Amino acid sequence: MKKIEHIGIAVEDIKASEALFSALFGVEPYKQELVEAQKVLTSFFRVGTNKIELLQATSEDSVIKKFIDKKGPGFHHIAFAVTDILSEMKRLTESGFRLLQEEPTKGADNKLVCFLHPKSTNGILIELVQEIEE
Repeated sequence: MKKIEHIGIAVEDIKASEALFSALFGVEPYKQELVEAQKVLTSFFRVGTNKIELLQATSEDSVIKKFIDKKGPGFHHIAFAVTDILSEMKRLTESGFRLLQEEPTKGADNKLVCFLHPKSTNGILIELVQEIEE
């Protein structure tokens, strides 16, 4: 793992949350993106060298909707940048970590993504992200 790539925050209302975090950070979001496969609308902020991703459910069966129904809005996940997501997935599986998917999927911000099950990471949802080279 190279670095923390971003921190994900589950929100109920992305527009209201963009206004709140814009006031907090003193910057506007640089990108909003719909990720249909994950049934989520995302909004990204750059704060110094860090990125914050807001996530709003776009359907009743979205994992973000289920998360908010269970825990309320707030911290959702931490993402780590990796160079080779397939190798990292193999290494982590061999080390005893549980993956939530067997293959990486296309996520927001031009990334391949894979999530680790929180039961194998002390209750924290971990996302691996690899830049998609075009």
